[in-house]
Amino acid sequence: MNASKPWLDNYPPNVPTEIDCSQYASLPALLEESFRKYASRNAAICMGRAITYGEVDRLSTQLGAWLQGRGLPRGSRVAIMMPNVLQYVVAIAAVLRAGYTVVNVNPLYTPRELEHQLKDSGAEAIIILENFATTLQEVIEKTAVKHVVLAAMGDMLGAVKGALVNFVVRHARKMVPEFKLPTSGGRTVTRFNDALAQGSRQSLQPPRLQPDDIAFLQYTGGTTGVSKGATLSHRNVVANILQSEAWFKPMLDKLGGKPLTIVCALPLYHIFALTVCYMMAARLGSMNLLIPNPRDIPGFIKTLKQHKVNMFPAVNTLFNALANDPDFATLDFSELVISNGGGMAVQQATAEKWLKVTGCPVVEGYGLSETSPVATSNRLDLNEFTGTIGLPIPSTEIAIRDDAGNDVPIGEAGEICIRGPQVMVGYWNRPDETAKVMTPDGYFKSGDVGVMDARGYVKIVDRKKDMILVSGFNVYPNEIEQVVNLHPGVLECAAVGVADPKSGEAVKLFVVKKDPALAEEDLMAYCRDNFTAYKRPKYVEFRDDLPKTNVGKILRRELRQAA
Repeated sequence: MNASKPWLDNYPPNVPTEIDCSQYASLPALLEESFRKYASRNAAICMGRAITYGEVDRLSTQLGAWLQGRGLPRGSRVAIMMPNVLQYVVAIAAVLRAGYTVVNVNPLYTPRELEHQLKDSGAEAIIILENFATTLQEVIEKTAVKHVVLAAMGDMLGAVKGALVNFVVRHARKMVPEFKLPTSGGRTVTRFNDALAQGSRQSLQPPRLQPDDIAFLQYTGGTTGVSKGATLSHRNVVANILQSEAWFKPMLDKLGGKPLTIVCALPLYHIFALTVCYMMAARLGSMNLLIPNPRDIPGFIKTLKQHKVNMFPAVNTLFNALANDPDFATLDFSELVISNGGGMAVQQATAEKWLKVTGCPVVEGYGLSETSPVATSNRLDLNEFTGTIGLPIPSTEIAIRDDAGNDVPIGEAGEICIRGPQVMVGYWNRPDETAKVMTPDGYFKSGDVGVMDARGYVKIVDRKKDMILVSGFNVYPNEIEQVVNLHPGVLECAAVGVADPKSGEAVKLFVVKKDPALAEEDLMAYCRDNFTAYKRPKYVEFRDDLPKTNVGKILRRELRQAA
């Protein structure tokens, strides 16, 4: 019995307790090994067009060489703002291989959100799908961005035939709003395919990357409302790839060495998809089935009909939407061996329905941007729903601590604290914020309240902070309130999370008017202009006043109870 690490006694067979993350000095070292080893295998497929690992190798070399040709110094931040398309697969590898840091950006961000992220990261280049160029156009002159690479939906589809693909490409082109990106002050705007062509005439100069070099700035609200970059080193992400692989491998071995097909419906800008779908897939020589728009359930199911998938990472809302669609139930799930849920709590009803339809249990895990992301997971050989986030994965320690930083006894609630090689370096240029979440003995304080049982299984019981979880995305009341309070008709406001059958939680806004004429539709229109969809309040309630403490702090807890 391991008293200090009870989870180790409950590990599945053939899963190591520790991993060696020193076997790769950097992500390019891992990627390039896979490019050579699996050159003829398909790395990804999107809208009927497949791209092999050999092609990703060649194209990312060209794009990386082009980026180096712009004169960007090593370590420069390069933003990527795209949905799940083939260009994203190439761009991530290119930026990393050129010695730069990837700044993943949600393509649905409003100008305000994009401006903050570009300015905060100091990004000097951006690779962006042209559909979102109007957003960039509004803010680019307020940022350090000097080089823009413009991708189009049809760039890498080549000679793919088919009425559906041609329709989608034509439709996507028609949906591109008119834009004109400024080129003053030495700023350049280059088409994606032109950058590849120019890069083919240049040579990539591989930098000597070290484990502590920065690979990603993954933006998150952390445990406060200010969006900041979780600084993830090459060591952090390499470690989490190898940790995840070690946990999944016994189940994957059931496929007998056959290349894995992974459904990549989660956005690649989200840390879950980035590590589990993109990076771990590369390590295993797997193929990602890229889904640019998972909200189009009928289109999604049509795509799934063409493949026998083996691994299906998703959030609860997506599992639920698919499991309750009658057409989804007609698919062939005979080779589906892993359905892993993360980003938000998996509901028991959803898990039971998914198991009934697919025959494959949903295995829930837990992680954060700050932990690259995976920290815990349930065993993959369990069929029953546990209601927990599972056991700490290899080389990971979980401590449950009180407000004074002391470990609490087994079975008592406290803050979930995480230590392991996947824990971030800190928040980008924010040592004060980093100090708030890192303990002297190297644990990251998650802000979630949990309980560990005698077997080492962890269950989340509450959130220490007021963060709202909408479809797996963090929404921070501070950000919502700061922006809404800038509306001239608002005197004060408060944002809280309320239960929602589709998204788990939704944002509800309580508002005290400054202008008596202020209407709900005015506020909703203002929020559409300032927030990406998942952050927008779904409900608005006007009040004469808001409950406060004796020092004037708004009591969100009372509002949540009232809601």
